[in-house]
Amino acid sequence: MAGAVADRHKAILEIARQTGKVTVDFLAERLDVTPQTIRKDLNDLSADSLLARVHGGAVITSGIDNLAYEARRVLAKAEKQAIGEVVAGLIPDKASIFINIGTTTEEVARALATRRKLLVITNNLNVVDLLYRNPDIEVIVVGGRVRQLDRASVGAFAVEFIKSFKVDFAIIGASAIDEDGTLLDFDMNEVQVSQAIIHNARQVILAADSSKLGRPAPVRIGHISEVDVFATDHMSSPALAAVCEAHGVRIVEAAATA
Repeated sequence: MAGAVADRHKAILEIARQTGKVTVDFLAERLDVTPQTIRKDLNDLSADSLLARVHGGAVITSGIDNLAYEARRVLAKAEKQAIGEVVAGLIPDKASIFINIGTTTEEVARALATRRKLLVITNNLNVVDLLYRNPDIEVIVVGGRVRQLDRASVGAFAVEFIKSFKVDFAIIGASAIDEDGTLLDFDMNEVQVSQAIIHNARQVILAADSSKLGRPAPVRIGHISEVDVFATDHMSSPALAAVCEAHGVRIVEAAATA
């Protein structure tokens, strides 16, 4: 039963992202369940800040505010885990790595947790928790103000700290990706850290699931042309695929397991 509910929630979120708004009656017919079931689903998704309830249905959350961090962990979890495994497979032992804040980048760290002779520099305290127990991984924490909502170290000091390094790989996320290749986020402080990470790495790997494609967000990180590898679960945008090809960005698709 729990699996059926999770599958239904995922389907509702996918429909909502495509249309911007969903109604109880439409979803009940589309998913072949009762309106009462859909109302409970929408209430649950609203409680997790994944949707906002309106009369007769729900709407996708605003492009001005990001989803709550814990809610983002649940969303597309299998896809993020698959992306994490694929990205970890691109990182050789004895490499130096930046890993920034994000639920997908955390999955990369999780997949790297048993590796050998890595140097990991991160502004993500969740990544620290995943890696510090392995004596074969040296972890350096970026200094700065720690945000309570996601345990990220951000601010001017964090940016200056990152500029002290030049690493082999940067593993970054993005909250939204336009079809023209623009990488977007919601928080200027977070964006400044991401930009510093990009500019101080020899190779940049963008790890982002397909729900980020076409999603609105107000702050520009940069352009996908600054990325060497784009790891995602599914490249659903021919326009973005063409931009990647034009700029020599390698696309790696990760198949999520059921």
